[in-house]
Amino acid sequence: MATLKDYQNDNFQPHKLVCLTAYTTPMAKSLAPHVDLLLVGDSVGTVLYGMENTTGVTLEMMAAHGKAVMRAEPECPVIIDMPYGSYEDSVEEAVKNAQFLMAQTGADGVKLEGGVDMRAQIKAIVEAGIPVMGHIGLQPQSVVKEGGYKIKGKDDMQVTKLIADALAVEAAGAFMMVIEGTVHEAAAVVTDAIDIPTIGIGASAHCNGQILVTDDLLGMLHDVPPKFVTEYATLRQDIDGAISKWAADVREGVFPRIENLYTVKPETEIKEAA
Repeated sequence: MATLKDYQNDNFQPHKLVCLTAYTTPMAKSLAPHVDLLLVGDSVGTVLYGMENTTGVTLEMMAAHGKAVMRAEPECPVIIDMPYGSYEDSVEEAVKNAQFLMAQTGADGVKLEGGVDMRAQIKAIVEAGIPVMGHIGLQPQSVVKEGGYKIKGKDDMQVTKLIADALAVEAAGAFMMVIEGTVHEAAAVVTDAIDIPTIGIGASAHCNGQILVTDDLLGMLHDVPPKFVTEYATLRQDIDGAISKWAADVREGVFPRIENLYTVKPETEIKEAA
């Protein structure tokens, strides 16, 4: 299993990197043997809390879920998202909040969104000794400001901006970056323009690896999944079937069965002394 130091080595050439999100101890235990990196994503807000977008996620929420994932003792690196509002306003605040997440969780690094506009924050956090994973392209924390989830890289101007963002994130010291919601040709060009690994989500197969929200991959969230998702299971349907069967058993008096009940064992007969 590769470590974070491997990814920071310029000569490290792994297979395509496999990354998934995790927010809980049981899920982290299930995922860790199969992935190269776990992300405690701020997508926890929409996936577990039913929020409309990720902007309502707090630093305390990320710390709590980061602790939960680290209790699984995964052997792969664990990166934790810095939530909206925790790093944008100043370099000092960015470093303080990154240090808070690291101290609270024991994770291997943090991730934050932004390119040229966030290079000072990335550089300062890295210089404070905290590995940083970048995130360019479609940035979910900017969805309100941009008026929706808008695919990037549709024209030459957008591609030029993506390359500038990628180069800025790399120069600031990030060890890896996510490229999200980007036209696949543009994501491929960005990947070729930099030396650190790129992790695609709704981007290009040319990226050095891929990440998905685990609940998307398992078919937990959508009647119709997003274009960039392939459901490798349909647990939503499995859960519906299981709960329907259990509810019927309860109503019909079939559950609990005798093997589900605690009983008092008969006392052992005491033989009278001869």
